[in-house]
Amino acid sequence: MSEMITADLVDLDLSADTKEAAARALAERMVALGRVTDLEGFLADVAAREAQMPTGLDGGIGIPHCRSEHVTEPTLAFGRSAAGIDFGAADGPADLIFLIAAPAGADDAHLAILSSLARQLMNAEFTSALRSVDGAAAAAALVRGEEAPVAEAPARAEGSAADAADAADAADTVIAADTAGASEDSAATPGAASSGAAAGSTAGAAGEAGERSGDRPFRIVAVTSCPTGIAHTYMAAESLENAGREAGVEVVVETQGSAGFTRLDPAVIAAADGVIFAHDVPVRDKDRFAGKPTVDVGVKAGINRAAELITEVRDKAVRGEVTAAAAPGATPVERAGEAGEGYGTKLRKWLMSGVSYMVPFVAAGGLLIALGFAIGGYEINKAPSVMDHFVWTQADSWAALLFQIGGVAFGFLVPVLAGYIAYGMADRPGLVPGFVGGAIALTINAGFLGGLAAGLIAGGVVMAIQKVRIPAALRGIMPVVVIPLISSAVVGFLMFVVIGKPIATAQKGMTDWLNHLTGTNAVLLGALLGLMMCFDLGGPVNKVAYTFATAGIAVSNPSDSAMKIMAAVMAAGMVPPLAMALATTVRGKLFTRTERENGKAAWVLGASFISEGAIPFAAADPLRVIPASMVGGAVTGALSMTFGATLRAPHGGIFVVPLIGNPLLYLVAIAAGMCVTTALVVVLKTLRKPAPGAAVQGADEGARSTQADRKQPVAA
Repeated sequence: MSEMITADLVDLDLSADTKEAAARALAERMVALGRVTDLEGFLADVAAREAQMPTGLDGGIGIPHCRSEHVTEPTLAFGRSAAGIDFGAADGPADLIFLIAAPAGADDAHLAILSSLARQLMNAEFTSALRSVDGAAAAAALVRGEEAPVAEAPARAEGSAADAADAADAADTVIAADTAGASEDSAATPGAASSGAAAGSTAGAAGEAGERSGDRPFRIVAVTSCPTGIAHTYMAAESLENAGREAGVEVVVETQGSAGFTRLDPAVIAAADGVIFAHDVPVRDKDRFAGKPTVDVGVKAGINRAAELITEVRDKAVRGEVTAAAAPGATPVERAGEAGEGYGTKLRKWLMSGVSYMVPFVAAGGLLIALGFAIGGYEINKAPSVMDHFVWTQADSWAALLFQIGGVAFGFLVPVLAGYIAYGMADRPGLVPGFVGGAIALTINAGFLGGLAAGLIAGGVVMAIQKVRIPAALRGIMPVVVIPLISSAVVGFLMFVVIGKPIATAQKGMTDWLNHLTGTNAVLLGALLGLMMCFDLGGPVNKVAYTFATAGIAVSNPSDSAMKIMAAVMAAGMVPPLAMALATTVRGKLFTRTERENGKAAWVLGASFISEGAIPFAAADPLRVIPASMVGGAVTGALSMTFGATLRAPHGGIFVVPLIGNPLLYLVAIAAGMCVTTALVVVLKTLRKPAPGAAVQGADEGARSTQADRKQPVAA
């Protein structure tokens, strides 16, 4: 990082007392050096990133960061605060603040800064040295690694290495596109005290286990990875390596980060006595490690409990326990969950795993079919196969082509849903029986409900098979032959003979009910779907409503009721971001500068049916924004159903208005809901009570307010 930080980018007496003011103070140094071209635009990008998740790490560290088109080259600024600044960490304010800026397209540079910094933050001597260093040049040299830190650590720094995991997601989600989200692993073990105790138990285990071959130390290979492969990945690696040195164990780590990874030498894996997986995303090429004692945990456990994990894998080696490549309890969903999660939570995550993989097929197939209808009319579904009849100069032929491609894409919906529900439960071995079960659901007309059941059954069957103790000679063929064969046969039998017919009957009943919805019932359904779409803005409840709508149109000839439901769902989902954009336009003084900048983007996001465009506003003021959004969404959903608007495409926002039945009234429904939400937000924000002596505008101006003003922030 020799060119990324200089003495001019260091402020050892940072006087700001809010995270916004701190970011501004450090960003101004970047502007002065020509590394940031637009201060306000850059700060808006920093704030947008901060709105996704706090960037504070336990141990007194804050790492605000972003990629921005206003940055000319990768840059790191450092500030030290005597009073501390709240960056959202669980243990209190941060006194060491790192502002990281990278150009919009510089992924590798950004990842390099974050991964290098993450490793250094695991070193208590490094953070201690930064707290005691005198002079900006010396601090910059420390961060660049040109000056060794002194081996003195104040009391506060001793626990920071393990505790940092609790908030390190601030760095991990820097390049996440959606969102969807991001799940966290447990981080219940606090500080160096636990690490020290675990190290002691490791030493004890060493005596019991003895050396594997003469005087050769115990050897462990490990893999660390996290959703975006930045902070957690490298912090866990550093923690495991440090714990291994303390316990006299050889630990070699493969970091599967976002910038790629270098595979461990097969000879190193073959010589290893045990394996540790510390990951929140599937380990790539996991079969390389089959047949060895294995500990499989989330990445945060690799940071917090490294010494305990080493003890655990040594104990397994003593007992002769080995684990196949696809071990139960190590599914992608479970690795991303909290320790002790109930089956209700896991079930929701399994279902959402299938839905997330299904949605792109819905969007692609639905839009292609809708375009086919737009070009060729509603009789295009009766056109002959383009394999038999296609005329290059006829619009009807192109319409038929689009329609038939879309129909093929729709044919994958139920199998993909079932396959990836099973994948979420049992990893790759669940894919084959899941897809087979989903295809059977289509064959017997069990539809969407059949796909849900098939996925859950397939995952459960595979998990049951994996619990059976298998002779070592058969382990190699288990994931390739035995598991797919047995699980597919069981799932096929259950779907064809046992539960398929009842599910098909239930599916038909639900379809018939939708087809007969009229009058008040239809309006109430539209209002309910509108409430669900606006409740969590792209979260599980939103996805349930969206999936319900798309399941109805995922056929070649959807009913009129199903297309009305799809129209109501999309209209309601557009309301929150559009309303926030309108509110920041008509009553800008009620919003911070960052929110007004986000409002400009919300126009486009809302018009494109991206409900997540309202998340920054909801995160900052959930008690006002979410209820107002739900009311507006309910109004829009009810009006859309009342007007009889229909929609064949599952996505597209205003860009598919030509494909909507009753388009003018449809836009009226959206405008009505948008105005209702805007009015409610404005009223609720106007009625809120600010803290004594504070003003909204004062909070908006952040660092430009006086020191006295900043001591009285606006009440949320």
